[in-house]
Amino acid sequence: QVQLVESGGGLVQAEGSLRLSCVASGRTSRPYAMGWFRQAPGKEREVVATINRSGGRTYYADSVKGRFTISRDNAKNTAYLQMNSLKPEDTAAYYCAAQETIWLPVGVKEYAYWGQGTQVTVSS
Repeated sequence: QVQLVESGGGLVQAEGSLRLSCVASGRTSRPYAMGWFRQAPGKEREVVATINRSGGRTYYADSVKGRFTISRDNAKNTAYLQMNSLKPEDTAAYYCAAQETIWLPVGVKEYAYWGQGTQVTVSS
């Protein structure tokens, strides 16, 4: 199993930037994909970006494409989400997730391990 801890959320003005971090521990010797998801009040959790075991393949939701960048440093067991040009509609709780697979799942239900979440609030 894998344990995940997110950090880096906060309050930022529109057009600003934040970088989220997710540190994984536990059974990290096995290959695993990682992803960032978000959930706003009254809405379902949705995918933001995912990255495969090596970092060579990524997926982005259309709503964040060109603004957000997902990356990982396997030596540090850490994934990142660089968020630029933030908009008020990006406001949500952001969750890091992991799935033991050699592929690149993109759905909420395809991830087994989840962090506690970190709040991102973008003011207009």
